[in-house]
Amino acid sequence: MAGEPNSNNFKQVLYKTSLFERKILRKIFGPTKEANGIWRIKTNRELDELIKHRNITNYVKEQRLSWFGHINRMPETSIVQRMHKWKPFTGRPSGRPKSKWDDVRNYLKKMKRMKWAEQVQDRLKWKDIFEKAKTIRVVAP
Repeated sequence: MAGEPNSNNFKQVLYKTSLFERKILRKIFGPTKEANGIWRIKTNRELDELIKHRNITNYVKEQRLSWFGHINRMPETSIVQRMHKWKPFTGRPSGRPKSKWDDVRNYLKKMKRMKWAEQVQDRLKWKDIFEKAKTIRVVAP
């Protein structure tokens, strides 16, 4: 149905983002000179090692997890907390689906963090969780 979130579309956006990121990284780090004097472009694995497995997709996920923790530590009476828990009465218009906090909850399930509601209250534990999110590799569709 039009307007419903499509996980394939999301994966395609992630894939295109990673392609663009690698294109820019190849320009920044330049080519590699082989022992025989021939120049070649860097492989994806070489780029990944150069940036120490920190890509833009994982950075965005880490920031969303950080903000998610911040919101969930707020008191129930805060406006931000009330807006976070608010459910709209109607559906969204057709087009690209907006990202939702359910995506963050699903990501936490993939990271095998079932008791995130308790862990979010401890800032140091929560910081460890979203720091680990940086190193999780994104797989192309």
